[in-house]
Amino acid sequence: MARGKVQLKRIENSVHRQVTFCKRRAGLLKKAKELSVLCDAEIGLFIFSAHGKLYELATKGTMQDLIERYTKFTRAAHPETSPEPLPLDAKEESNLLKQEIQTLQKSIRYLFGGGNKTSTIDELQVLEKNLETWIYHIRSMKTNIMLQEIEALKDKEGTLKAANKYLHDKIVENAAIHNFAQFPTDVPYPLIIQDGTFQHY
Repeated sequence: MARGKVQLKRIENSVHRQVTFCKRRAGLLKKAKELSVLCDAEIGLFIFSAHGKLYELATKGTMQDLIERYTKFTRAAHPETSPEPLPLDAKEESNLLKQEIQTLQKSIRYLFGGGNKTSTIDELQVLEKNLETWIYHIRSMKTNIMLQEIEALKDKEGTLKAANKYLHDKIVENAAIHNFAQFPTDVPYPLIIQDGTFQHY
């Protein structure tokens, strides 16, 4: 029996809406992963729920790698709107790196309760940005690990089902053989001819 056509509009019932979101989100993530495997494509997917929860999928590498690749591609496609910055000379680049290292070291000391806790607004903003980046990477890695574990559990489930079916078939086969073997064979012949007449023992 075919399902009725789903009307594409907001589901008013909050419970039905949440159930539909969970089912279709899982289906979308599964389809994206299948497309990546079948066609050797690199896919990055962001999903924000109605409550602002983030779900993401990077089929190859990390989401940050895909975003960087996308940024480079869009810059190459529209060079007039996003010009490449002029290269810095070695001394300027070295100074910038030193400042960044000092800021990060100070931020780390601040996080672990060390230092004099006199970070400036700019330093705190850099720290906040770094924390967001780290959280982003951690969530991406966590999602990838969870997807891998789900796939491994699905494979294990399939193996166990196959083993269970094999054992079940063997049990049925052995039971049939056993029942056949238990057919009574030690019953004496009911009729013996003696003196030309049939007698029952």
